[in-house]
Amino acid sequence: MKDVLIIEDDPVLNRFLSQHAREMQLQVSSCQSWRAVDQYLQGHEPALIVSDMRLPDGELAQRLPQLVELCPVIVLTAYGSIRGAVDAMKAGASEYLTKPVSPEELTLVIRKVLDTAKLRMDHQYCKRRLKATEGAFSYMIGESAALQEVQKMVEAVASSDMTVLIHGESGTGKELVARALHDASSRAARNFVAVDCCTLQETLFESELFGHERGAFTGADKQKKGLIEAAEGGTLFLDEIGEIPLPMQSKLLRVLETGTFRRLGGVKDLTADARIVAATNRNLEAMSEAGEFRLDLYFRLSPFVITTPPLRDRREDIPHLVQHFLDKHGFSSRINKKVSQAAMRTLIAHEWPGNIRELKNAVERAVILSRGKPRIGVEHLGFLHRRGSEASLRLEFDHDPSLEEIEARYLEQQLRKFAGHRSQVAQVLGISERNVYRLIKRYGLTEVAG
Repeated sequence: MKDVLIIEDDPVLNRFLSQHAREMQLQVSSCQSWRAVDQYLQGHEPALIVSDMRLPDGELAQRLPQLVELCPVIVLTAYGSIRGAVDAMKAGASEYLTKPVSPEELTLVIRKVLDTAKLRMDHQYCKRRLKATEGAFSYMIGESAALQEVQKMVEAVASSDMTVLIHGESGTGKELVARALHDASSRAARNFVAVDCCTLQETLFESELFGHERGAFTGADKQKKGLIEAAEGGTLFLDEIGEIPLPMQSKLLRVLETGTFRRLGGVKDLTADARIVAATNRNLEAMSEAGEFRLDLYFRLSPFVITTPPLRDRREDIPHLVQHFLDKHGFSSRINKKVSQAAMRTLIAHEWPGNIRELKNAVERAVILSRGKPRIGVEHLGFLHRRGSEASLRLEFDHDPSLEEIEARYLEQQLRKFAGHRSQVAQVLGISERNVYRLIKRYGLTEVAG
């Protein structure tokens, strides 16, 4: 049953509207002040709001931007205030009714607004599902300078057959960069074969990568082609290359140097027409110095290195990534989920040690926790607060500071944290970017802000 909130300070009109909505088989709640509305919205999310333009403790115009984020709003207005109702429509209200309200008109408008909202929700759902099945797919989501640098590197090397090493922390999207390299290359029409070097046992690694001949070992009753042959004419992506055992490193080096390989148990040299793209979250150069990784293999793998930035260095991309995950998810009902401003500030401020993978998991969990509600709030991200509780804010002074000193020190800390990006600082602080700029000038923090 649809939940409708009636906001009207006239008790007689409030009762009339509520009773009529109940006769339409709607569940009704009513408030006569904005204070009561705030209390109600803390625990409820209505499907429709019918609100008077003016209440004793405030104007609808001041509340409308927040209300239309939750659900459609029908405005009640006196005949002489139609201009205000038109302004409310421009600000996002769905419809308006002039007093006195007739039962027939009320029924018609409520049904129209609810039906339109349902059609819009279904349309958005179908668009998301269609978009999710489209062939074209952008692997790199965002507009940050760090991401643009990665895109430039991909564009520069994609057209060649040069071996590429992708380096970055776990969860930063190294495989997505490898796929972008493949799709932008002349090999895009052929296979992209990904090999997770962490999951293959040392005894099976050679057989999986290079294949084996019949009789090569007990149980090898027929010839098997390896993954390098499956990538013929395409790209072979070796994820977490630093986990390859030393004996296998020499055989991989031979492939890179000669372009040939042998199946396990075989004597014939076969040609490997596959571009090698490798990825690691480890320092291969340091591993080479420690004797844990062949130095000559490292040099062969790293003629061209692309570094994927951690999410904490591209926080301005978080809203884009969150929206992307919401658009692509296929695990909830037909609800067009939106993230509240406070929740987005929480997401932007989090350190994300697990990077994009952790953010994706957080969004999916928040969608589940928010159930049928269209808005994802801070309360659905409580697990982030618990996880990040160790990284508490510390502002140290050698004297009792004034409020201005605390404000200046906190602003300075946030500017350093976000590398001077004022728009990100503004989102976290919940103020306008212009206000951040004013505070920077006030406290002489221009150098910190970059």
